[in-house]
Amino acid sequence: MARLVAAFGSSHSIMLVSQREDWQHGFRAVDPKNPHYFDKGGNHVTYDDLLERAPAEAEAMVTPERMGERYDRAEAAMDELRERIRAAKLDVLIVVGDDQTELFRTTNNPAFAIYYGETIRNAKRETSPNDSWYARARAMRQEPDGDAHYPVKSAMARWVIRELCERDFDIAAMDGLERGQYEGHAFSFIHRRYLQGLDLPVIPVIVNTFDPPNQPTPRRCIQLGAALRELIEAYPEDLRVGVLASGGLSHFVVDEDLDNGIINAIRRKDSAWLAALDPKQLQAGSSEIRNWIIAVEAVKSLDLEWVSYTPGYRSPALTGTGLCFAAWRTLD
Repeated sequence: MARLVAAFGSSHSIMLVSQREDWQHGFRAVDPKNPHYFDKGGNHVTYDDLLERAPAEAEAMVTPERMGERYDRAEAAMDELRERIRAAKLDVLIVVGDDQTELFRTTNNPAFAIYYGETIRNAKRETSPNDSWYARARAMRQEPDGDAHYPVKSAMARWVIRELCERDFDIAAMDGLERGQYEGHAFSFIHRRYLQGLDLPVIPVIVNTFDPPNQPTPRRCIQLGAALRELIEAYPEDLRVGVLASGGLSHFVVDEDLDNGIINAIRRKDSAWLAALDPKQLQAGSSEIRNWIIAVEAVKSLDLEWVSYTPGYRSPALTGTGLCFAAWRTLD
């Protein structure tokens, strides 16, 4: 039988494919243009609203020196997570991530989808000398030399889809991509940053966290995670299985209280607390916390072993990302 032996979590923010100088100077210029801001109460606000409400010390929190320190801390955390994934010696990695009008559109946007093709494509970077630093950073999630076709644990993915349907989950099933499509940022970031040099099959579990009106509730995310845990244990093949949550934590406004609440609930395996989260707190980028909720419940048999959390403030309005990286204790 398959065994769940390891689990991981990683933010995939644009900050993590940007350069030090972009952190120190670039975001201050682009963040005022972002329309997707919500305050801690879940109310839509503008950048100017946030700037007006920012504490007096906000400017001192985003000096080039402080930004450089955060950059170094995030880079070190990603290096650590990369080595932990390698040390787990997995046969398959289930990656729970979101789609932001990459494979799906609002014309047809399932709450949950699972990809079961033999491989999944990531595209070659298309850049030009006139691209902005932001466009260049986004392209870093893609391939430098040509398209890549990453392996998928197809048979297991297909089996999981059928078994979830038997448990009354409505899962969109994908056995390939349309012309011109490639895996979304939640998955390409994981392949590029952590899985290079590993011939490790994945199972992409795709969640509509971002686009209303059909995002799953935290309660439903807990239910899906519990079902995945049962199915991993029931799969009739001797495999070392890992699960990875891709995305989060809070953004595009950093909410340290929310992030620390999530981390503490994960540490104490408090499914009820996570299920009771107000969906108003999970809007815009913070919606990706749903990916963590699913993964956390799926790996409830494992204990959280290592966490790196950096409140990634990047402007005097305290916009940014709660950058979180985590690993659960690996079973030999």
